[in-house]
Amino acid sequence: MNILIGGAAGQGMETIAHLLGKALARAGFGVLTAKDYMSRVRGGHNFTRLRIAAETPWMAEDVTQLLVALNEETYSLHRQLLAENGKIIYDPDLFSITTDTGNLVPLPLESLSIKAGNKIMANTVAVGAVLALLSQDTSLVETLLLENFNPELAAQNITALHLGYSAAAKYCDGCFSLPQSKKSERQLYLDGNQTLGMAALASGCRFLAAYPMTPATGIMAYLAEKQESHGVVVEQAEDEIAAVNMVLGAAFSGARALTCTSGGGFSLMVEGVSLAGMTETPLVIVMAMRPGPATGLPTRTEQGDLEFVLHAGHGEFPRAILSATHIEDAFFRLNKAFDLAEKYQIPVIFLSDQHFADTARTVPPFDFGKLCYDRHLLTAETLTKPYRRYRYTASGVSPRALPGQFPHETVLADSDEHDEDGHIIEDAETRRRMTEKRLRKLESLAQEMEEPNLFGDQSGEVLLIGWGSTYGALREACIILQNKHVRASHLHFADLWPLPASSIKTLFLHFKQKICVENNATGQFSALIRRETGLVADRAILKFDGRPFLANEIVREVERNV
Repeated sequence: MNILIGGAAGQGMETIAHLLGKALARAGFGVLTAKDYMSRVRGGHNFTRLRIAAETPWMAEDVTQLLVALNEETYSLHRQLLAENGKIIYDPDLFSITTDTGNLVPLPLESLSIKAGNKIMANTVAVGAVLALLSQDTSLVETLLLENFNPELAAQNITALHLGYSAAAKYCDGCFSLPQSKKSERQLYLDGNQTLGMAALASGCRFLAAYPMTPATGIMAYLAEKQESHGVVVEQAEDEIAAVNMVLGAAFSGARALTCTSGGGFSLMVEGVSLAGMTETPLVIVMAMRPGPATGLPTRTEQGDLEFVLHAGHGEFPRAILSATHIEDAFFRLNKAFDLAEKYQIPVIFLSDQHFADTARTVPPFDFGKLCYDRHLLTAETLTKPYRRYRYTASGVSPRALPGQFPHETVLADSDEHDEDGHIIEDAETRRRMTEKRLRKLESLAQEMEEPNLFGDQSGEVLLIGWGSTYGALREACIILQNKHVRASHLHFADLWPLPASSIKTLFLHFKQKICVENNATGQFSALIRRETGLVADRAILKFDGRPFLANEIVREVERNV
């Protein structure tokens, strides 16, 4: 079941999608919502796709069974996506539809909301109408309204909900039947940014400094709400330069710390990334990609910054790059980012994007027992005197103590090249040895990188290769191709650097076509594979219009040459 809710910014589409999504999740359905919105506070055209199934969907679909058009533009732009037996909910007092093929559900949304007590509750009226068409009662949405509003406002919204339900039922009572839900199973309903915020808290993060920048701002907002309840400090810095340096200071003094930004903000953080490399201070950055260059498309999605984060920062020093693929995995992978940052004393960049950040899914509750929490700090038992912050070691990882941890030991750090004690040096031999020490970390770090996940057989006609948030679209595209009797498999990377390449070297020998699918114009990940392994994909499927892939788009491109 697919629902598309569209209108202008300020008409409350997000409220409709949130109430429906959360209520259906509590009812046991598998739910996915994906937002498409413009970079403006009021006006423009925004819409949300909501997909309902017995199992949680991986990706939104473009075919729509129910179109909720809060303005005429939504109807004009999306009516061609309506399924044969689909329905359109709209307000005939706002615009008219002259062609009636039996799929219209005209409801005076605004008039009914005024009757309930407030004009702004037209979106709640629409929620009631959708529930009627889906044969769902209003009880779970009523509970949500009581949880989120004061009693008086909740009562008005419940009245609006019932008015919408009754009005729609007269036209089409139970037009659609939903699949059997798993009512007994508890579910979370989270978007990507909420997931990363929760993962940061669960990983022991107690300080975040950031400057708001779409699409990463939701992480900052989530953690800001938890300041009192979870003892986390959130600082809105004056810019990204200040933010990254605040995080480095917090990490140096012993706090697990995080910053989040997008491409333009990360540009300003690059000197801080190099500072982390030289001082060997743990640094975790969530970099939520959006189309560039410059301001680009602030509220759209792209995978255009992989090469940037791979090489950002002057000088040569080790780093790790991980990525968000889907919500269940991202929760634990950001935890891994914190662990790697402290274990190897390096910057770790966690790549997200607008599509991942703003897509919500139902998932089972996370198993917190799987989280790793090891500070990798010196103890009284492991301290070797004299303490040397940058001691030469076989692994390249030097002992790390916090300032004041040991009363008679001095903790030094320096952004200039330095010796084992942290004192500035100029001689060539120390410079060479210290650079080699830092770079030796890559040997062990590479062993920490997980091989990509393979969905499907280990040989066949088509191997779809992806990374990051394209996971859902590729997973569903693979299933569609398999159902069409194409021997297709899907190989997906979450850990990107150092690149884990053992499995891909083997798989390239056993598939007729190797196709790299990316949300960018130049095939950045395909180029990285070629550079690190010598393997060249047969084809690339690239999309860079600011929108995420849909599964059927990938299938169409694959079928052109199968």
